[in-house]
Amino acid sequence: MDLLQLKYFRMTAQLEHMTKAAQKLNIAQPSLSKTISRLEEELGVSLFDRQGRQIRLNSFGKAFLRRVENVFMELNEGKRELQDLAGLDQGVVSFAVTNPRILPGLLGSFLQRYPHVRFRQFLGSTLSMKEQLETGEIDLCISSVPIEGLSIDWQSLLEEEIFLTVSVEHPLAGQQSIDLKDAADEPFISLRTGHGFRDITDAYCRQAGFTPNITFEGDEPAVIRELVKAGLGVAFLPALSWIGVSDPLLQPLPIRNPKCQRTIGVARARGRYQSKAAQQFYDFVVDYLQKMTANLQDPV
Repeated sequence: MDLLQLKYFRMTAQLEHMTKAAQKLNIAQPSLSKTISRLEEELGVSLFDRQGRQIRLNSFGKAFLRRVENVFMELNEGKRELQDLAGLDQGVVSFAVTNPRILPGLLGSFLQRYPHVRFRQFLGSTLSMKEQLETGEIDLCISSVPIEGLSIDWQSLLEEEIFLTVSVEHPLAGQQSIDLKDAADEPFISLRTGHGFRDITDAYCRQAGFTPNITFEGDEPAVIRELVKAGLGVAFLPALSWIGVSDPLLQPLPIRNPKCQRTIGVARARGRYQSKAAQQFYDFVVDYLQKMTANLQDPV
């Protein structure tokens, strides 16, 4: 058994498709099939259930995959530790974030202090970030939804208010605050299903007694703003999105009932090796978000 076999098995197990796995690995499919077959012979069990051209990871394969993931995780952590000891590349930090709006200020402040650190940033759902933490693909994540698990440390850092944003021409624009049920019949412009923020706001709408009429779904908050400004609907926007922003054509409305807010925090895998750069960034994020609370003034 060698690392090449484990690498091939891991990719095949993740995709459960020989052709796609071979393409990802940039090898011929017969070569991949032979490698998997030799691995199964060495282990003495089949790792996949085969029905024609379809393959499915069986119970043996699932158990073995967990061990293989641990092997690659340990190798990656060993590489990071050696780079730290050798002082190579001054550190690379991999992280995921659900709210990229905070990144310019956060990264700009950090890099003033540690200019040689490099970053790899991911955007993803809460589930994907949890998996990335558990597999060691990322060092930490900054999330607006708590990320919890037996092997994950989660720290809540910031309570952020959520506003209903309307065009200044909208009938609700003259209100100082509203009950969310007042917007029950409005067309909503929203992030796509799967975004943590969308899950939060959908839950608040249900709490207010209605299901929002989503007329547009997207991934770009800037586009959502422009559509609201054009009078095409209303949208939820968090307080962080209003820092340093003044738009005379938009009106953010505080929501009295239910009180709409979200918790922003940071998560990392428990018991994993953290490079010096990753530890420095984690400590900086904690301090930065805790201090940011003072800047979240009512934008109205």
